[in-house]
Amino acid sequence: MNTITTPFRSYHSLKKALISGDVTCVSIVQNYLDRIQEHADLNAFVEVYPDEVMANAKIVDEKISSGKHGKLAGMVIGIKDNLCYQNHKVSAASKILNDFESLYTATSVQRLIDEDALIIGRLNCDEFAMGSGNENTIYGPVKNPLNVFKVAGGSSGGSAAAVTAGLCLTALGSDTGGSIRQPAAFCGIVGLKPTYSRVSRHGLIAYASSFDQIGPLANNVKDASLILEVISGKDEFDSTVSSKKVDQYSTLDFNAKPKKIAYIKECLESNGLDAEIKKSIISKIDDLKLQGNIVEPVSFPYLDLLVPTYYVISTAEASSNLARYDGVHYGYRSDNITDLESSYINSRSEGFGEEVKRRIMLGTFVLSAGYHDAYFTKAQKIRRLIKQKTDELFLSYDFVISPTTPHTAFDIGEKYKDPTVMYLEDIFTVQANLSGNPAISLPLSNHSNGMPIGLHIMANHFNEAELLSFSSIISK
Repeated sequence: MNTITTPFRSYHSLKKALISGDVTCVSIVQNYLDRIQEHADLNAFVEVYPDEVMANAKIVDEKISSGKHGKLAGMVIGIKDNLCYQNHKVSAASKILNDFESLYTATSVQRLIDEDALIIGRLNCDEFAMGSGNENTIYGPVKNPLNVFKVAGGSSGGSAAAVTAGLCLTALGSDTGGSIRQPAAFCGIVGLKPTYSRVSRHGLIAYASSFDQIGPLANNVKDASLILEVISGKDEFDSTVSSKKVDQYSTLDFNAKPKKIAYIKECLESNGLDAEIKKSIISKIDDLKLQGNIVEPVSFPYLDLLVPTYYVISTAEASSNLARYDGVHYGYRSDNITDLESSYINSRSEGFGEEVKRRIMLGTFVLSAGYHDAYFTKAQKIRRLIKQKTDELFLSYDFVISPTTPHTAFDIGEKYKDPTVMYLEDIFTVQANLSGNPAISLPLSNHSNGMPIGLHIMANHFNEAELLSFSSIISK
């Protein structure tokens, strides 16, 4: 296993050094730029902004000197390559958007910039965020910094790898079925999916609009809390975002009252669950009980329906969302065109990768006449049942815990050719997307194979404050 050493693993220590004058933003940025070059083989970044980020670092240094800096001053952040940044390329790791420059900045990215965060570059991901290994990408697979023969996870694999390898302090990712939490677990860091609608999706290239949510990947819960605090809240550009008050997640005190925690027994009894991960989760359950918490098994009868329901609905939404990439308005256009129909067919056939085409075709099928009620309508009904059952759990319990993933990071290329096996990667994470609940993956322990194991915690809607404070305590 590789050893990753960086000067800062938390924003608290970085800011302390900045305020004391021990370091400057310019020196911090230079260190990260050097490390990105040194670890280029990880393939985490698809583009770096050296001149721009250095110029911005000088501006932030001046703000710190005058005492007029924002709450993220000097935090070096990478953004997933499906988040728009004005006058910068954004491709969603797809040929169909290769060389496309965004005309505006995503709300989440703009809010980071407004608080003096430093955007250092865009990060590799699965094409249109469709994948669990960060192998479905025109840029080539992302390697796990802890073992370069393993995947970093997906779809936000570049984000997770960059944070773990110390190529940036934190990163933004997006989570549709587990795409923040699974790579966080594979790389041994913290990954947070907020409540659906907590964070504006304006400027996020859509995969499945009723699932997608932007969130942070970080080395610790405190940094994730701070980023969520900054990027959350209502936005005039996104009519689906919640107007609920945003808590000061980074400064809230932990409520030390014992918690009622559920774990889904079907998860721990799953045949696909690695024996060491199961043992590690059971050990954590015992620890939580010793700390005075009530931890009880509960039954969730829809576990086997989670993945099929998710893929029917998400592919249907993807089929609709990706219809705009037609080779006419912008993006890739085939050279092999004779008329309008050939323009559409050839541009989309050549521009989209195999996995994206597979999901578009599946989504188009489940929406088609004769199959709409049999698949899409039925999946929507099951989704409602899943949400109702999940809501019932939170009438009695504060949190629901499980493994984040059924196993540790797998070898690059191992599952890439079998989409059915790959889809099952989402089995423990996708419930939170179907129900809209906030959820986090925390580093729990290490497997005997040397790779990290993640603990997954889900909370009630808009209860990020409790989720983060609880996570902060149990991850110490």
